[in-house]
Amino acid sequence: MSKFNLAMLAISVAALSACGGGTSESRDEPPAARGTIIYGTLAGHATQAQIDAGTSASGLQPLSGKAKCEVDVRYVYYMTRDPQGQPATASAGVLVPTGTDAACTGSRPVLLYAHGTATQKSYNLADVTNNREASLMMAMYAAQGFIVIAPNFLGYERSSLSFHPYLNAEAQAVDMVDGLRAGLAHLKAESSTKPSDKLLISGYSEGGHVAVATHKVIERDYGSEFKVTALAPMSGPYNMVGFGDVLVNVQPNAGATVFWPLVLTSYQKSYGNVYASPSEAYQAPFDATIETLLPTDTSIADLMAAGKLPADPTLTRVFGQGGLIKDSFKAAYATSNLRKDLQANTLLGLSTKRPVALCGGKMDPTVFYDINTTAMAADLKTRGMPLMAAYDLENLSSLPAGAAGQTVYFGFQQAKAAAGSSAQAQYHGGLVPPFCNALARGFFQQVLAAGL
Repeated sequence: MSKFNLAMLAISVAALSACGGGTSESRDEPPAARGTIIYGTLAGHATQAQIDAGTSASGLQPLSGKAKCEVDVRYVYYMTRDPQGQPATASAGVLVPTGTDAACTGSRPVLLYAHGTATQKSYNLADVTNNREASLMMAMYAAQGFIVIAPNFLGYERSSLSFHPYLNAEAQAVDMVDGLRAGLAHLKAESSTKPSDKLLISGYSEGGHVAVATHKVIERDYGSEFKVTALAPMSGPYNMVGFGDVLVNVQPNAGATVFWPLVLTSYQKSYGNVYASPSEAYQAPFDATIETLLPTDTSIADLMAAGKLPADPTLTRVFGQGGLIKDSFKAAYATSNLRKDLQANTLLGLSTKRPVALCGGKMDPTVFYDINTTAMAADLKTRGMPLMAAYDLENLSSLPAGAAGQTVYFGFQQAKAAAGSSAQAQYHGGLVPPFCNALARGFFQQVLAAGL
């Protein structure tokens, strides 16, 4: 594979009316019960030929394989709870394999997938035509026989919540559980393809953190309702407090001036303890609009041009003159409520009996691999948890033996080379995801075949 261009992966599907069929309730009086469907519908359909055309054009096909199934694209709008436990609405994409191949018939395993950080308010994983992450999930999983239930997090798409509870482990896990409930209920009522009792959990970047949090909360609180089969988080910030310490005291990560407002706004609105007013944390003029800035459908470039974020294309100007956050706030970090909140949302210490695989890239400039994935792997090993693999795309010896590992390793190296001078900028958001998803899918298939 000499070239990988994720931007070419979006797949056109035959759009169906969003008003026809599906399970629905009155939108004016949404039910209060968590996971209850307000509205559900078949939103589109992708043929094998359409999926294969997309993966061939993008260069994904050596990783994904040719489509075995056609895919129904379903949309579900459901009830959940906000961080204060109050009723809120959210939505999810549900990607369903169909067809006559053995991989597409009978009861199919369910992948509960948590998406990566998005600044786009209208982010929708039921939009496989325009959403690259959705099209990747369709090609990599649904077209290979997995049902994918992928919630659009609280604060996105049609959600009633005015902010996104970013990296709030408990709140996002509740949302995921409710999205899973709604997705399963919709499938059982409306789809000829039915879910099996095999539940797999994964997610990328922010979604890696959410995947681990969801696994933890399901096993802690919902063990009688769901049985997790395996967990494969990818490139997630699992070690929130350790990561925060490095970002404040050592170096910012790529994209920092986007991530910090998402974190601070999330924790301030969830816990009410980060600052008395935005001007306590943020430099002027950013303090005036920062709490309502993200997510948004305005581009980051336009936000910078309007003076609402520091005018820095690398998005790393966090502190100092012209930076986003006041040096006085940075100086107080070590004993701050922000650091306590990061500690509360750190996911080291996961206890589980289910198989776990981690994945990421050692050179990731956005979610630092050693601080997060290496730390998570070491923590699981130290406590005897069933860590099956800690994949590093930069280390062939960490990958599966034989052709599978070599395809991923050399494909990733070729993709970086093809990206040239933009490889660093594309590393976390564009280059790593397809390769880690290929490894996660292989891990899940291995677990399913072994009956673990």
